[in-house]
Amino acid sequence: MTFLIMWLFILGPSILVADGEYESVFSGHTMRVDLFHSGTGAEEDFSVDAVLREGLWPGSRINLVDTLNLGEYMLRVFDLTTGQLVYSRGYSTIFNEWQTTNDAATGVRHTFSESIRFPYPRRAVQMTISRRDRRMSFHELFSASIDPNDPVRVRKEKSHSLPVLTLIDNGPSAEKVDIVVLGDGYSRNEMTKFRTDAKHFTDALFSVDPFKRREKDFNIWAVELESGESGIDIPDMDVWRNNALGTTYNTFGSARYVLTEDNKTVRDVASSAPYDFICILVNDTRYGGGGIYNLYATTYTGEKTVGQEWQMDYVYVHEFGHSFAGLGDEYYTSSTGYNDFYSPGVEPWEPNVTALVKGKGLKWGALATTGIEIPTPWEKAAYDSVEALRGKLDRLAPDYYEKRKPYYQAAMNILKTSTMAGRVGAFEGSGYASKGLYRPSVDCRMFSLSLVGFDPVCAAAIQRMIDFYAR
Repeated sequence: MTFLIMWLFILGPSILVADGEYESVFSGHTMRVDLFHSGTGAEEDFSVDAVLREGLWPGSRINLVDTLNLGEYMLRVFDLTTGQLVYSRGYSTIFNEWQTTNDAATGVRHTFSESIRFPYPRRAVQMTISRRDRRMSFHELFSASIDPNDPVRVRKEKSHSLPVLTLIDNGPSAEKVDIVVLGDGYSRNEMTKFRTDAKHFTDALFSVDPFKRREKDFNIWAVELESGESGIDIPDMDVWRNNALGTTYNTFGSARYVLTEDNKTVRDVASSAPYDFICILVNDTRYGGGGIYNLYATTYTGEKTVGQEWQMDYVYVHEFGHSFAGLGDEYYTSSTGYNDFYSPGVEPWEPNVTALVKGKGLKWGALATTGIEIPTPWEKAAYDSVEALRGKLDRLAPDYYEKRKPYYQAAMNILKTSTMAGRVGAFEGSGYASKGLYRPSVDCRMFSLSLVGFDPVCAAAIQRMIDFYAR
């Protein structure tokens, strides 16, 4: 198999599946492969849990091979007979984030359930999973052959009885970006709230460019899922709820980071509708959310402080920026559960974060303001001093917003009145690091907790993703 992979790389694009060949290589369905992804901070391994045939393939039938070079991992699917590369996608995982935690660093071993999806092949295929090394090059970690016609190994799709709401329907899924919205922590008598929330956050997404300009390229579906009780788990408050998707606060020890490890339930529910991307609305009132590239985004939906309801809209769009376009966090003054998320001196794969590695040029040089200084000076000292004071406040205290207000207003004023506002350069402070990492603009939806739009670099990354899926 090693020889086959090397041969594929040498031949390059000439052996890729050509436009118009979809029907000869794939059937109309979706193949889902559930995996166990295990390891510690220093090592990892994969094994196949299950192979399933799901509903119609919702993705592009033209852009089958990844050209975006995003994500920590790369899935590749080869026709086993011809050696032809027929599908690939970059993605990231909860596992690779978990590897940066204290538990992983001390040798604790953990197993996560993960799923990869691709068009259902007509013949046997070889799927491989590769991961980036420190230099951002992919190296194969796992390989498995799958016969789609094996009646024992491949489970057929199950019928779903969950109600599906159509929020936006602009045409065939193969020509659109399909988003499925799921709810967690909504009890039976809260389905009306879920419908209202699903519409509200859909409207919030399409109030921001470039999503606003490209709304016609999206389909949005919402699946009604009842939980046994209202709300989700809040471990640091010893609150445990019977929520259907298992979402929880306190992921990796961060009070506001919301993820779920119940991958198979999420995928089973999501398959009720055609989808490329998943958004999960959590019916709880603590500020929080999360987003991982090509996995899902989560958002809280019950802000309890009057006047701060806009924060939910911020979180929804911000987290979708992560899961949809692979955008990195540009902030650096808030605490996270990560240790050294980015390796020093290595250029991140995220399109909006750079280490300014010598000799490589500015990652987004084509969008930089003409003549701008690199690195770009900005009012960082003043901003950091204000954020240091805000950082001393207890975010979970009932009077947090009242105490935060003067610091928040001061920080926002620095960004709005910056001499570099509206320009594109390389501004130090990004990716959870005050030094050594840079962002494209003074402010952006990926930087400050505000309703500011996406900077030109982030907007361009979003546009590329829309173009890739809506063709």
